[in-house]
Amino acid sequence: MSERHEQDPPHRRYRHGTTGWHDHLLVWGPVTLFCALALGLFIWVVDPAPPKVIVMSAGPKDSTLLPAAEAYREILARNGVTLKVLTSDGSVQNLERLLDPKQHVDVALVQGGIAQGVDTSSLMSLGSVFYAPVVVFYRGKGLDRLSQLTGKRIAIGREGSGTRRLSLALLRANGIEPGSTTTLLSTDGVDAARQVIADQADAAIFNGDSATRAMMLRLMQVPGVSVMNFSEAAAYTRLFPYLNEIDLPTGLLDLGHKIPPDTIHLISPTVEIVARSSLHPAVSDLIIEAAQQVHGTAGLLQRAGEFPSPIAHEYRISEDAVRYYRSGKSFFYRTLPFWLASLADRLLVVLLPALVLLFPALRTIPALYRWRVRSRIYRWYGSLIAIERGALAKASGEERAALLKELDHIEESINRMRMPLAHADAFYVLREHVGFVRYRLTGERRPGYDFGEH
Repeated sequence: MSERHEQDPPHRRYRHGTTGWHDHLLVWGPVTLFCALALGLFIWVVDPAPPKVIVMSAGPKDSTLLPAAEAYREILARNGVTLKVLTSDGSVQNLERLLDPKQHVDVALVQGGIAQGVDTSSLMSLGSVFYAPVVVFYRGKGLDRLSQLTGKRIAIGREGSGTRRLSLALLRANGIEPGSTTTLLSTDGVDAARQVIADQADAAIFNGDSATRAMMLRLMQVPGVSVMNFSEAAAYTRLFPYLNEIDLPTGLLDLGHKIPPDTIHLISPTVEIVARSSLHPAVSDLIIEAAQQVHGTAGLLQRAGEFPSPIAHEYRISEDAVRYYRSGKSFFYRTLPFWLASLADRLLVVLLPALVLLFPALRTIPALYRWRVRSRIYRWYGSLIAIERGALAKASGEERAALLKELDHIEESINRMRMPLAHADAFYVLREHVGFVRYRLTGERRPGYDFGEH
């Protein structure tokens, strides 16, 4: 067998080349899998894809909240996002839906003044979009404080409405509590106006949709009915941070008839776009952009460009909203279609963690590769040591023949190994050690082996 090995051509004993595909797979496979899983987890947790469908809770069918939501829906549809609009009883129900995890509502229009005593830490505001003024009409003249309505009949809104909740807070601050000598009527809007006109109520508090231009014009022309001028408007804005001081200028409702005849000071909460904290930043940008188109023009109580505004009162302002109001949409969303911008934005977010993972991974790959190649060499040394120990143990002739046969098998297996040229030195050292063990067994030196003196 020894002669056969000496006659074999070198290319049969050792084929120059590289390691097999399984070596590369064992080295690159775990690294690639780890990077892919890490990046996938990062994308899923940190920057998921924008949803294609979101749900908004708006308001009653006869309110200004519902038309605003319908306008948002048309604008979002242009960018491939479907906005499902739900009608509601008003801001109170909108807030309840947002806070209820069983209700699949992502965003809602909510009037200020209804979240007192409610944990809203799970919500965020995308900004205020318009005023919802508080207007008080009463029978008589000369009243400028709510406390002057003590002992009278006051229409404060229907049960469960935002108007009623806000009215109770304002009256309570003026010492008027439910169950006292003051009669609180559960009516609002047209019904409350009719009660004041018919002298069935001494005063009515209108708020938001109930304080329409037509309603105010009608009541201001009724003999014996006056509108309250909030002389303490500045104090209300300090005591109730969600309130703003606004003016109803002379002649605003009717210039020809100079209605109102004098400037009237009012207090007003704003309606905010409130969302759950999980709202995707890209969708947040779309909603604010829609709000700018819907509410950015001038109106009776607002100047052009005044809304939407990043000023939030009862809810923390979204960081994404702050960024949008400061610098607008990102470059991708300004220049690309929404779906393509979303993809590009997510890929950009992935680049940094990808580089963080890639550099350490690339540094470990050479070490793993060397370990893999060297391990194919080193695994034979255990067998060689065992054979050498058998030779040193003064084994019988049959035992030495068996050890020699095993050594021939090892040498044949080693000669069939494929080894990269960069590791050929270790390969030839291994072959020398095979010859050394053979010398231990037979006492004969094979040509080409030099073991030194022993």
